[in-house]
Amino acid sequence: MRDLIGLQCDSCKRRNYTTTKNKKRQTDKFTIKKFCPSCRSHTQHKESKV
Repeated sequence: MRDLIGLQCDSCKRRNYTTTKNKKRQTDKFTIKKFCPSCRSHTQHKESKV
């Protein structure tokens, strides 16, 4: 039911986090503001493949 997804930084394009998502309930791309260790700041992270 829940699929594993990766979270990719918008500015540096690195995959920093992994999480799960229910694809039946949430069909659009997942975005969240998280801390990027390589940019050393809080940036938007979008859903990407693992």
